[in-house]
Amino acid sequence: MEILISLLVCLLLFPTIKSGVADRNDGVIQEVRVGLVVDVGSTEGKILKTTFSLALSDFYRNNNEYQTRVSFLERDSQGDPLLAYAAVTNLIKNANVEAIVGAQFLQEAKLLAAVSKKAKVPVISLLAPDSLSLNIYDHFIQTTHDQTSEAKGITSLIHDLNQTSVVVIYEDADDWRESLQTLVEHFQDETLISIDRTASFSESSSGENHMMNQLRKVNKVSRAAVFVVHMSENLVSSLLHCAEKLGMMEQGHVWILTARSMHHFHFSDHFVTRSMQGVIGFRSYVPLSSEIMNFTSRVTMETKRYSVWVHDVACILATAAEKMSLKKSEKVSLNLLETMRQSIYKGLSHGDIQMVGNKFLSGTFEIVEMVGTMERRIGLWSCDSFCGRRDVMASSTNELEIPRHRFLEENGENKKLLRVLVPAGNRVPNLVSMRLDPETGLYTATGFCIEVFKTCIAPFNYQLEFIPYRGGNYNNLAYLLSTQSDKYDAAVGDITITSNRSLYVDFTLPFTDIGIGILTVKKRSQGMWTFFDPFDRSLWLASGAFFILTGVVVWLVERSANPEFQGSWGQQLCMMLWFGFSTIVFAHREKLEKMSSRFLVIVWLFVVLILTSSYSANLTSTKTISRIQLNHQAVFASTTLNNMKLGSINAVEAYAQGLRDGTLSHIINEIPYLNLLLGYYPDAFVMTDRETSTNGFGFMFQRGSGLATNVSREIAKLRSLGTLKDMEKRWFQKLDSLNVRSNAEDVAASLNDVDEASNRFSFRELRGLFIIAGVAHALVIALHLVHIRREIFTKLQSFY
Repeated sequence: MEILISLLVCLLLFPTIKSGVADRNDGVIQEVRVGLVVDVGSTEGKILKTTFSLALSDFYRNNNEYQTRVSFLERDSQGDPLLAYAAVTNLIKNANVEAIVGAQFLQEAKLLAAVSKKAKVPVISLLAPDSLSLNIYDHFIQTTHDQTSEAKGITSLIHDLNQTSVVVIYEDADDWRESLQTLVEHFQDETLISIDRTASFSESSSGENHMMNQLRKVNKVSRAAVFVVHMSENLVSSLLHCAEKLGMMEQGHVWILTARSMHHFHFSDHFVTRSMQGVIGFRSYVPLSSEIMNFTSRVTMETKRYSVWVHDVACILATAAEKMSLKKSEKVSLNLLETMRQSIYKGLSHGDIQMVGNKFLSGTFEIVEMVGTMERRIGLWSCDSFCGRRDVMASSTNELEIPRHRFLEENGENKKLLRVLVPAGNRVPNLVSMRLDPETGLYTATGFCIEVFKTCIAPFNYQLEFIPYRGGNYNNLAYLLSTQSDKYDAAVGDITITSNRSLYVDFTLPFTDIGIGILTVKKRSQGMWTFFDPFDRSLWLASGAFFILTGVVVWLVERSANPEFQGSWGQQLCMMLWFGFSTIVFAHREKLEKMSSRFLVIVWLFVVLILTSSYSANLTSTKTISRIQLNHQAVFASTTLNNMKLGSINAVEAYAQGLRDGTLSHIINEIPYLNLLLGYYPDAFVMTDRETSTNGFGFMFQRGSGLATNVSREIAKLRSLGTLKDMEKRWFQKLDSLNVRSNAEDVAASLNDVDEASNRFSFRELRGLFIIAGVAHALVIALHLVHIRREIFTKLQSFY
């Protein structure tokens, strides 16, 4: 019987002292190497490197079961075609890469295309212009827009404008001349459209005087009103600036930028300038989706199209590497290319992607118009037809009606355009939020701050253009507004009025409460079972189990030799429980006969000492802190405020989460943020104190602008009429009242539970004590079993 009980105890102890984890081997992963040859110092090169790595990481996270992994080796071409050629040759010979991604320029593309043909290694280019000279290389693959479709779209647009002749202006460089061939040939084949004049400029020899003279000649002898421009971003900016000076940007002229010119603009700081107002541009269409927004938000939104193309190329390579046959290792590159040609891929850029010839083509184009400092989509071109085009480009009288500069006509009256900077971080959407309208290409702004501003500016007859500000630092925002008066007129958002910002801009009156407050969780009243709080349930159960276990093991060892542990089964059961639990208060008085049981009791008393000390310390500290933590005189020192408010979190969910997970005990921030949190969770949080150490939120205008005074007057009117308070209630208590109440109660309960749980000792924290106790119990039982076995063996020997 004793042997069976001892074995049972050992089985119970086994999970306590067992440790370690099983390792898992998912199989051998096949590496597929790809070379990345780019100019690392260029914007395009940086985006390609970052996006390619991020795309592969996302791809294999979603396809963890794949047995191949594409890895890339980076080489810096420094923008030199010969260095790129040497780098590719080295990668193919020494690193055994199976594909190359690179070729940013036409000359570089021609060199790498020759290498790919000789080495039978595919080279994929995302930026090299489409040229007829590259079509002879079977292993050179391009990801680009469909130039034939673009030429048809531009031609159709010119037809719709009732024009029959065009002026083609291009950059005098190999890259730009060769990529213009398809468009020129299409104009020449089109019987209703003729090229009236051509003009070329180069960056090295085209100064402003030269451009002005050439444009005067074109304007003087040409009867065409449509100008098709195919140039790099620097030349386009200079060209349009000169055209504006000559009056060639007024009504009666149409300027159209090709897709390549538009794509290059997104890599520069020239987009969009004042001189580009009314310019129409073609560019590859990338539909907005949650997947694209999620991916590009981690890269650069201004280069969304290029980033998406890089993502698709990385996923195509990874998918092809998995599909290709790995048996013929000497022809891996050829198999990779064949797999890419034979497969259809699901891409972010335009749905199903399939190689046509040696190209991954994007045939849908977005047509945009420059308005203010933003773009407005006016249509899509796809499958030889326009989709959803806006009728803003030509009137029935054949006079072009393109909105220009800073005056817009609406309902028969002129409205001056007010260009408003708005923080685009969307940290607190109820205060201010920016959203891009995929149909118009314009940004819309919402939130409490925006509604107050629109209401105040409405009497002054302004058309608002919201421009996203992504800098994050509002001091820089004030400086930007003051130094770029030709681009921006005002700034609206959760912008605090400060003395240093007032040096650069004029502020309105504050439209929110002023000051800083302290927010904390509402404490619920303590119940009658609070003495259980220091330990969580797992620790209580483990402690109780070991108290019983200690009594059982001591009884097993002492029963044969100690009369105090003998008697009826009922007496023995009581003795087991008594002895185990009496060690809580060290009240056991039974004399132990065996050394092993004495050893066990010493170890167990050490564990009990730690447990009781931890319990007493936790109970004392918890109850003491709960009584002093709302003492605002200790917390609300102005020096503490100045240090803490700078690092505070400006997001409602972040507030609640910080209090929920116990990382924050108080929130110190400006009153509007705290009011917003109180509006959502009135039963969960409470503002314990406030101090008028800040000036509230205000709107920023250019220095000397009369609008600051006028808008301040309107803010005062709204405050006196109670309208401002009504707006605040509407935005700060945005949820349905019943949902707010129930959600707040849930949050309050969860916050209190988390707060209590964070203060409790868990079994995991003290598992080291129980491992020690478990080892001691197992050792004593093992010695007892050896002793019993020896006694049985001795009895058997004496019997025989």
